[in-house]
Formats: sequence, structure tokens, C-alpha cells
Amino acid sequence: MNNAGVTGGFACVEALHAEAVAKVLAVNIAGTILCSREAVRRMSVRHGGMGGSIVNISSLAARIGGAGEWVHYAASKGAVDSFTVGLAREVANEGIRVNAVAPGLIETDLHSANGAPDRLNRLAPSIPMRRPGTPFEVAEGVLWLLSSAASYTTGTILEIGGGR
Repeated sequence: MNNAGVTGGFACVEALHAEAVAKVLAVNIAGTILCSREAVRRMSVRHGGMGGSIVNISSLAARIGGAGEWVHYAASKGAVDSFTVGLAREVANEGIRVNAVAPGLIETDLHSANGAPDRLNRLAPSIPMRRPGTPFEVAEGVLWLLSSAASYTTGTILEIGGGR
């Protein structure tokens, strides 16, 4: 599971610093690509591996866009989605499934760490289920994608966002 990610802080695009954008892209997409490369080298039946499953952590921001807050973060997660689909098609015949989980608003310290401790409460009304999700609910989706129950699932972006 590729789970590393940074937001780069809250900012409109016009206020972004090049360094923040570079860091978000380096961690969120370059990190995902390079870790996946190493997993493929070890898992691929073509290389003597036993096959396996890769799950990338994306975000609903990739679809929603993150306007006014995290457009740069959303763009990096859109790249994760594209990479997930492409890699899934590339290595499907090597015994490797590649999928992503795209969480929505989840009860983590991410929001407070970025200076918006009230963000979940403020945005909860925009979620059809009227509540943020939990890390456990995201983990359940990841576990399913890693399991044999998802043996015919590859190239999928599983949204876990309460209908948002």
C-alpha cells in the first residue's frame, strides 16, 4: 500500500510557492511511482515473484478539485489515479493487481495539522451521509482490495467518501 502523502498546506493557486508544489508532487506521485516500481520488481511473476496487489491512496479531491484550498494536492491525487489505471493495465498479465482507494473527508489530524481543526465540522453538511468517515472505514476498503475477494478487480479507484 502506497500511503505517503502531503497536502502542501491550504492555498489558492495564485498564492502557491514552487517549493510547496514540488514537494507535493515529489511525495504524492513520484513516491507512489517509485515504490510501485519496487513492488513490481519483487511481485511480478515475470521476475520470479508470486504476484500480488498494490493499493495506492488517492483522494476524492482528485475528482472534486480542491478549489480554494488544495488544488495542487488534488492534481497530485489525480495523477495517482491515472498512474493506478495505467500500471494496472501494464502489469495485469504479470500477476499483479493495482487499485486505489480515494478517501473523502476522514477523521484524522490532517485538517488540524494544516491549520483548520474545524474543517470536518464545516464540510460535513456537504457529505450526503452528513458525517466524515473514519480511518477504519478506509482501511476496510484497502483490505478488501488486497484480499482474494477482489481477485478480478484491477485498475479501480474505490471511493470511500459518504457519497460526496
